Amino acid sequence: MTTKSSRSGYLPINGLHLYYEVYGELGTSTPPLLLIPGAFMATDSMTAWVAAFEASRPVIIFDQQGHGRTADTARAMSYEQFADDAAALLRALEVPRADVMGYSQGGGVALQLAVRHPAMVSKLVSMSATFRQDGWHPSVYESIASMGADAWSGTPVEQAFLEHTPDPAAFGAYLEKMKVLNIDDQHISDEEMRSIPAKTMVIIGDADGVRLEHALAMFELRGGGDVDAAATGMLRRSPPARLVVLPAISHIGLAGESEVLAPMVTAFLDDVAPTTPELF
Repeated sequence: MTTKSSRSGYLPINGLHLYYEVYGELGTSTPPLLLIPGAFMATDSMTAWVAAFEASRPVIIFDQQGHGRTADTARAMSYEQFADDAAALLRALEVPRADVMGYSQGGGVALQLAVRHPAMVSKLVSMSATFRQDGWHPSVYESIASMGADAWSGTPVEQAFLEHTPDPAAFGAYLEKMKVLNIDDQHISDEEMRSIPAKTMVIIGDADGVRLEHALAMFELRGGGDVDAAATGMLRRSPPARLVVLPAISHIGLAGESEVLAPMVTAFLDDVAPTTPELF
């Protein structure tokens, strides 16, 4: 499916010349969905996800600092700063409140957006993301630490960067900043996780870089689990949190599962009431 943005361009956001795209018309009764791509990913990495949602709701997507069409600056990188950028973008687009869905690094940014700007987040979807450093398998950090510039030579990531900053040294510096960002990760406390008002969906693969125990902890901190449903076998109300674990799916593999996940996410965003079949 070919998607074409109804609006795109650059906005001055917190010292960045930030690139964004909007699909559909903002200002309708349906909250827009803010999509936040993962590390090294840009807007064009999420076209399948945009296509999966744009028929039912407006979609906003943007390139984070140093990603895609948004050039890096001397500004430090942090999940908190990226969340503030997302909030500033929504304000610039005159969007007071949005559903927010982020993948990997973008999921971490989405969590920070819900913590730091809770009134702006209607519903929250964390896809293959962590809320603190120990959420990743240790091998993930070993892989990031060993990552060198040669691994990105000739890739779309390097090409996009060099289009707006044709300096190989600047690209190397950007990679080092990204390594620090993703190795240091973030730390959202249990109390902060519980305080998020937005209903939350947690999504991972069973072969993900995110530990299953961590995803379960996030689900429980967000109010997941229903004692009454456990006792009766029936879910009587739309739950505050939902957990999805896809089988035989890795961290990168999850990004390709829009056809499977979009109907589940749409039902969550639309607050579709749970159904119980007649068995007896």
